[in-house]
Formats: sequence, C-alpha cells, structure tokens
Amino acid sequence: MEAKQVKPIPARTLVFQPLSYVQPLDLKQLFANDNPLEVELGAGDGSFLTQWAKLNPNRNFIGIERLLGRLRKIDRKAARLGLTNLRLLRIEAGYFLGYLLPAEALSALHIYFPDPWPKRKHRKNRLIQQEFAATAARALGPHGTVQLRTDDRDYFEQMCAAFRENPLFHETQVSPELQKIQTDFERGFQARGIQTLSTEFRRVD
Repeated sequence: MEAKQVKPIPARTLVFQPLSYVQPLDLKQLFANDNPLEVELGAGDGSFLTQWAKLNPNRNFIGIERLLGRLRKIDRKAARLGLTNLRLLRIEAGYFLGYLLPAEALSALHIYFPDPWPKRKHRKNRLIQQEFAATAARALGPHGTVQLRTDDRDYFEQMCAAFRENPLFHETQVSPELQKIQTDFERGFQARGIQTLSTEFRRVD
C-alpha cells in the first residue's frame, strides 16, 4: 500500500495533520531522515517525551494525544527546548498504532499511566488488551520494545498478561537511563508515597 504524503508542518508548530487517515504515514517525509522512531501514546503534558527527545537527538519521536490543549502544551515545551526530532498528532491511540503506522516502523513504544478505568464494568475500555499486544507487535521492528508504567496494580497485571501471552514478546528489564526519566504525574505519585509499576517487553526476531 502506497504511503500518503503529509501536510507540511508550519515552522510555528510540531503538530501535524495527515492528508489521509486510512493509509500509512510517510515517515521519511515527516522527518526527512531514517532515524529510529519512538512513539508515546497518551503523551499527557509531554514531561517525559520532551526530556527523552532532548536526550536522544538521533532518534525521531511522535507524541499522540486526544486533547488539543495538551498537545499545545507539549508544543510550547518542545519550542523552548529547540527540539526538531519531535512531531505531535491529535488522534485516538489505538487507531494510530493500528492504521497510520507502517509495519515494523517503531523501535520503541512508550505507554505511561494510561487511564486505568478502575470500575469492573468499564475495564473493557482499557487501551491495553490482548488485541493491543498483537497490534504493537505489527508496529514494532525486530527487538523493538514496549515500555509500560502505571500506578494501578490491577491494570499492570492485565498489561503484563496481554504481552506475556503473545509469543512475539518476552519481558526484559527497563534500562536505568530510561527509568530515571519521570513524568510530572509520576513525581506527584512518588511524593505521595504511591509506587510506580514498570516493565519492558521486547519483540522477538
């Protein structure tokens, strides 16, 4: 399937809008290079994404958010830091991963503190289910990783089960370099004595 072009990104913003929402992005045109790509689903206020992108100028990053106000906040942070390796998109996370990313496009997928939908009747709305692991496997290149963090133990167990049950993944240790990059949300939890649960799953070749 031929990848569609994307609309040019004005100099004033890193938020982009694809010309097509049903065909894969042309990532080389979006970034004008072939650097490894990492994506954060639910980028929130961008406190993780902007720090990590600044530390890794030779990697490309896309931040996904549904709320325009949050994207604008990340955009302002990125401008202050002079980031050129970051793009932002307002879209539903699962749709982006399943339909807009070319197969094996990612080197890393970051999902930090997704909505836990704690009521039992609402758990079907959680982002990470068994089907999600299969979608992630398609989007990740060989040895690509999924980075997971949450404060909700029930959801953490569900996340781990979804990836452990998929034979295309094995569980590994989060690198110390990545572990020390925290979101503002996470720092707030730690100040209140709430434990962060985290893990990494690597796609097998």
